[in-house]
Amino acid sequence: MRGIRVAVIGGGQNCEHDVSVASAASVRKALDPAKYEAVSLTIGRDGRWHGQSGQVLDTMTSGSLAAALDVLASCDVVLPLVHGPLGEDGTLAGLCELAGVPYVGSPLRAGALAMDKWATKLVAEAVGVRTAQGRLVTDASTVDFTGPVVVKPVAAGSSFGVQLVEREEDLEPAVRQALELDDRVLVEEVLHGREIDIAVLDDPDEGRRTGPPLEIQVAGLFDTTVKYDGSAQFVIPAPLADTELKALEDSALKVYEALGCRGLARVDFFLTEHGLVLNEVNTMPGMTAESQVPKMFAAAGLSYADLLDKLVRGAMR
Repeated sequence: MRGIRVAVIGGGQNCEHDVSVASAASVRKALDPAKYEAVSLTIGRDGRWHGQSGQVLDTMTSGSLAAALDVLASCDVVLPLVHGPLGEDGTLAGLCELAGVPYVGSPLRAGALAMDKWATKLVAEAVGVRTAQGRLVTDASTVDFTGPVVVKPVAAGSSFGVQLVEREEDLEPAVRQALELDDRVLVEEVLHGREIDIAVLDDPDEGRRTGPPLEIQVAGLFDTTVKYDGSAQFVIPAPLADTELKALEDSALKVYEALGCRGLARVDFFLTEHGLVLNEVNTMPGMTAESQVPKMFAAAGLSYADLLDKLVRGAMR
C-alpha cells in the first residue's frame, strides 16, 4: 500500500520566502517515509509553482496554478508552510478549501485575522487580553512622535520591516520603510519585559494543549537579523511562577479560540511588571527542527517527526 501523500508547500511571494523554503525542506525530510509520501511544491517569488525536482509546473500557462491544483488533487492532505502574505494569511487555506483537500493549520478567516496585527489586537482586547497601545498609520507624514516606539508592518512576518525608533527624526523614515512591505503600519509603545511564547496544538490524541513556554533572551529588539543570526537564546521551559504560566496559557488559548485558529499556532507575549501583553499570533510559525515551536514540544518529549505526524493526522480527521 502506498503511503499517505502529503503536499508540502513552501516558498511564497513575500519577504519570508527563504524562511518558508527552509521550513518545507526540513518537514519533507522529517516526515516518516514508512507512513507518508512527501510531495514537494514550491511557490516562486514570481508566483510560479515548481514541482518535485524544481521543474516549473505547466510551463504553457503564466501562473501554473492549474497544474498545481492537479498535484494537490492527487494528494491526501496538504501541509502549507508558506509564512506571511499570500500563504499564512488564509490564501492557501482558501485554495485547499476550494480544491476539497484537507490541510494542516488554520482556516481562511483565522489566518487572515491573525496575519493582520491590527485585527488581532481588536480581537484580543475584545476577549480581555491586553495588547500594546498603538495606532494605525497609512501615511508617514501624519505620524507624531510621542517617545520611543516600535514601527511594524501590519501584515508581515519574521520581523521584516520592524524597527525600534528612539529619535523623532527617525520616525518618518521607519514608517516609510515599513510601508514598502504593507499599506498599513502599526506604531506601538515600547514594552519592557520578558518575551514569552506559548505554542497551542490541536493534538488528535490528547486534545487541545499547550507546549512548554519559551523565553527569548536577547539584547535589544528581536528583529529579523537577531532571529536568524543565532545570537538569541531560547530558554525552555521559561522559568515562571505557576500563576504567570496559567495566565499565559489561558490567554493564549483564549486568543487562539477567538481568532478561530486550528491545528497549531504560536502566541507571543511580553511579560511586564504590569502583567502580560499580547504581541502577535503566528498561525504558521517556522517549522524547521530548530524553530521555536518544534523545540518547545521537543522539551515536552514530543519529537519533531511525531509533532508533524500529529499535525497531519489532525488535519485528516
